[in-house]
Amino acid sequence: MRKFLIFLIALAVVSLSYQSRLIDPDPERQWPSYRGYYANGVLDNANLPDTWNVETNENILWKYKVPGLGLSSPVVWGDKLFITTAVSESDDGGFKTGMYGSIGSVNDESVHEWKIFCLDKNSGKLIWQKTAYKGVPKQKRHPKSSHANSTMATDGNYVVAFFGSEGLYCYDMDGNLQWEKDFGLLRSVFFVAEDAEWEFASSPIIHNEAVIIQCDVMENSFVASYNVASGKEIWRAKRDEYPGWCTPNIYYDGDQSRVVLNGYKHRGAYDFKTGEEIWKMSGGGDIQVPTPIVNGNLVYFNSAHGPQSPIYAIHVSAEGDLTLDEGETTNEYIRWSIPRGGAYMQTMLIYEDHLYNIRWNGSVTCYNPRTGEEIWKHKAGSGNSYISSPVASDGKIYVTDDKGMVYILKAGPTYELMAQNDLGEICMATPAITDGIIFFRTINQIIAISRK
Repeated sequence: MRKFLIFLIALAVVSLSYQSRLIDPDPERQWPSYRGYYANGVLDNANLPDTWNVETNENILWKYKVPGLGLSSPVVWGDKLFITTAVSESDDGGFKTGMYGSIGSVNDESVHEWKIFCLDKNSGKLIWQKTAYKGVPKQKRHPKSSHANSTMATDGNYVVAFFGSEGLYCYDMDGNLQWEKDFGLLRSVFFVAEDAEWEFASSPIIHNEAVIIQCDVMENSFVASYNVASGKEIWRAKRDEYPGWCTPNIYYDGDQSRVVLNGYKHRGAYDFKTGEEIWKMSGGGDIQVPTPIVNGNLVYFNSAHGPQSPIYAIHVSAEGDLTLDEGETTNEYIRWSIPRGGAYMQTMLIYEDHLYNIRWNGSVTCYNPRTGEEIWKHKAGSGNSYISSPVASDGKIYVTDDKGMVYILKAGPTYELMAQNDLGEICMATPAITDGIIFFRTINQIIAISRK
């Protein structure tokens, strides 16, 4: 009897511990928004496999077929994984991969359903799904775009989905709608050819109980903050900016939080609590896509289109107008910059004291993040085009080409290709990492890869 009681007590302790992990997981071990924790793209001690085979299911934990089209990345909190998609029986042309200069839109005006799926991250089983909106898209999409490009954001209590002109939606973790907002038409177009509609792509973030959104569009660009529980607007700031597809981020100047945005005419930072502008600058690629990243006391930006493709490293104490004069590469707050070399699509990665920049053709350049000194440059694998941004774990960097080949590079001062594995289909979304699992969103499904 005594042994049985001891067994029951031990079982209860284990159960309580398990429930505690479910209720209150470590927030720094989650992947809560685009590119994970503050977009840094890193989760160490994840124990991921170096090889897998989708056809034989070697190291494939599960696969889940996602209907429709979407380029949003998975986000993870606790045991729940969230993904969005836009479903239409007529918009079935898929994605046109490769490097090309076509600016035209997909000619489709069919009814779509904007859906959210919540899956069990360990089994791939559907927990819930919701249709946020149904109708004809207010914007057309580019052949390398979708109507569900924006990655969701979660803080473990709420999960937010942004579908651009189709609205911003907040749910609790069980899928109950808490609030929604309609911003009207958000014209995400090429600023010199307004009929080139490419769809919205900026992802929301959640920080200290506030949802931050960046809406750089053809008319009335703005950045705004909303209370995540109620949807009440905290502040909203107008921006003089061309259409862009960047996701905001957060950095700290001492104990003050800043909302930082990439841009072309109006790159800059705002006070997290009030929306007051702290600094701004212009210059760079005029079709801005990458997210700024933060490391130590520097914030890093890159962009590429038109005559400029710079990389900037800006100190967190920056204030005022930082715009460089012609011929300048530094000033009081811009600690270093490179006039040409930035990426068009990819967000950069800082990992183990190296800065990695991956361009559309798969060329990887490794820099010293403190000085901007180039350490090495090499093409990752043999792909034709690369849209997905890199992520890292346990000394390895994961780079994916558009056809779905994943190249695993050894992090460090020399280029080394450790392995490559084929996902078997188009993959242009950035992967997500959780303890023991890496998730890839392909054109048709989510693939969970694990040592099992």
